[in-house]
Amino acid sequence: AYMNATNSCHSNSADEPFTTPSEEWIRLAAHGQAILLEESGIFKHTMNMLSGSPGMKAVERAVEAAILDEFREIERLGGVLAAVEDRYQRSQIQNASHRYEQQINDGVRPIIGLNRYRNGSDDMPEVKLARTPRKKQQLQVERLAKFKKKNADKSKRALDKLAAAVESGKNCFPELLEAVEVCSLGQITGRLQEVVGRFRPMV
Repeated sequence: AYMNATNSCHSNSADEPFTTPSEEWIRLAAHGQAILLEESGIFKHTMNMLSGSPGMKAVERAVEAAILDEFREIERLGGVLAAVEDRYQRSQIQNASHRYEQQINDGVRPIIGLNRYRNGSDDMPEVKLARTPRKKQQLQVERLAKFKKKNADKSKRALDKLAAAVESGKNCFPELLEAVEVCSLGQITGRLQEVVGRFRPMV
């Protein structure tokens, strides 16, 4: 409805068919529209999105320009691999994540129910944590021990092949597929850490 330039839009509350709508369900129904209107930002400022909207074209051009800027920066750094070694992509992701959280905290980026239309009068609902029963935990530990014992010889050979493939710099996916058949995740990651080390974020 929003994309086709509706004049008005109403969301019925879930309990409306059989009773007088309650405040809780009305709020949820209204928040569904608020998420589209406030969080996206597009529907609030752009009309006729499916009919060649100038506003939509401006957004498309801005996104395209930002993408091309990233490509040019990666090319300036010497290509994708050089940028990875320089941790460019990771730093960009971290910066974007920090900027996203800062915008939420400052109220610049609206999040319905968090920094917009909060219901401060009600207590927060109790969150029930789902915990794995101890018996199931012990069962999984025993299964893992049996798995390692059964594939002790095969896992060593598979891990050696995987390590050699990683050290050679070639595509190690075939060796990885072979390893997951006879090795646990901990065994694989442990061996890979011996070869390439463990990533530690730059602060």
